[in-house]
Amino acid sequence: MKKNFEFLPVKIIASAIALPNLKVTSEQIDKKLNKSIGYCYKRSGIEYRYHADLQIQQSDLAAQAIANALNCHQISPDSVDLLISASAIPVQALPYTASHILQASCLPQGIATLDINVSCVSFLAALNIAASLLNSNTYRRIVIVSADLASRGLDWQDEESSFIFGDGAACVVVEKGDGQSGIISYLLETYTDGINYCEIRAGGTRCNFHTGLENDDLLFHMQGKPLFKMASAIVEPFIERLLALADMSINDIATVIPHQASHLSLEHMRKRLNLSEETIINIYRFRGNQVAASIPSALHEAIITERFKADLPVMLIGTAAGLTLGGMILLP
Repeated sequence: MKKNFEFLPVKIIASAIALPNLKVTSEQIDKKLNKSIGYCYKRSGIEYRYHADLQIQQSDLAAQAIANALNCHQISPDSVDLLISASAIPVQALPYTASHILQASCLPQGIATLDINVSCVSFLAALNIAASLLNSNTYRRIVIVSADLASRGLDWQDEESSFIFGDGAACVVVEKGDGQSGIISYLLETYTDGINYCEIRAGGTRCNFHTGLENDDLLFHMQGKPLFKMASAIVEPFIERLLALADMSINDIATVIPHQASHLSLEHMRKRLNLSEETIINIYRFRGNQVAASIPSALHEAIITERFKADLPVMLIGTAAGLTLGGMILLP
């Protein structure tokens, strides 16, 4: 494949996260489910993650991540002219999530807001769209925030999925920059043979009080084995195409920032790509799978641990419900 992706300038000038106060250990889940101590950790690979209590709103967590990013980097809220919510699960069906986040945040009333939802790879799509808008001079400074409360949709009768999720929010502030940093390549692909492998059926027009609604439709469902099998078969050729678009090999990538889907998926990727533990960002053990917030949370970890440096290409990669693959090679 010949290189056919034009370099798209964009600069991340700030990042931050926000976590609920409730820290949930694997041992606590063992007790909740009447399992022997160590059972959940063995199954999930998580030491602890964070769950929101019922008083915390998704929009409040997103607003806290935004405030943290702006305050830590002394950025005026009035300098932001677009807010993008890149979350997998909406606050409600209408109005859209970004409007709820704006209401809860320190950002000025009257700015533009929009939602971008590609499940767990929503942040990648949002960053690419934000870069395009910045380069068209439509906006000058954009906040992208991903916030998901996965704990609200867990089916505790389903060990496979209930063990692995955590709540959280992550935010970045982006500008066009000076043209030295930006997106080298970007790829998004969807394979609908896996459309039923991860789903919450209710929340839209498919399952509701008029068409028929069961309690089970309100909860998250995952078919882990077929999902892992399908994703494993298509992710490596996908990464090869993403690298080819950038005219690079995996050896050119300084840091890999994956969606924190599961400990098995992270280890599979590390081994198949022959990556060192230092090269791949892995926060799964202490956060779990935070859905759309996973990739920007891992990106923030790369930034604060100095693994997101100028002139050293970074790969962001993930799988999502759909079944969708998203990838980006970014020059910090």
